Amino acid sequence: MARSANMGRTSDAKERLLEAMIELIWAGSYHSTSVDQICERAGVKKGSFYHFFESKTDLALAGIDHSWAEHRKELDQTFSPVNPPLERIWRCFREFREEQEEMKAKHGRVLGCPIHTLGAEVSTIEDRLRDKLQEILGQFIRYYESAIRDAHFQGIIDAPDAPALARIVFAYGEGLLLHARIWNDLSYLDEMEAGARRILRIDKPV
Repeated sequence: MARSANMGRTSDAKERLLEAMIELIWAGSYHSTSVDQICERAGVKKGSFYHFFESKTDLALAGIDHSWAEHRKELDQTFSPVNPPLERIWRCFREFREEQEEMKAKHGRVLGCPIHTLGAEVSTIEDRLRDKLQEILGQFIRYYESAIRDAHFQGIIDAPDAPALARIVFAYGEGLLLHARIWNDLSYLDEMEAGARRILRIDKPV
């Protein structure tokens, strides 16, 4: 029983480190976040950190995987085929807004997209992190692609090249998230659906 209890505490410590890492680099930056800060936020001793991870980069990679796995559960529901094709994208936009509102209430400012925020910082100097972020972005865009392809097959929009259009719509939404972070103004996200409708050439709600 003592062994089981200790394993539970160990597992909890590792998860706290993962979550602390993501939150700190999202609210601040990767390079300004130290191992000491991560351990302090997680309530974990530094020796435990190095028990689980060899470096901050290893923790960041694991943290990104952990965060993405959790987020994919939400995306699987949002982009479920039971939802109308374009409603999947509109719902995703609304969830972006809700998340940004929650994080602003917690941290006092708009944080934008954690993947793009981190990617912009490390893409030219941290190859392993860059490759991981590229992998995740590719998976994320495929959710948009499936919705656009279904809308095309149902005759809702004309989108014979769903992958290209998905990349454009995704980049547009992420650009607004970046602007919201830079200006610390959530009102930039009010344009998400209207702008995407123009890109998809939709004249009326679908």
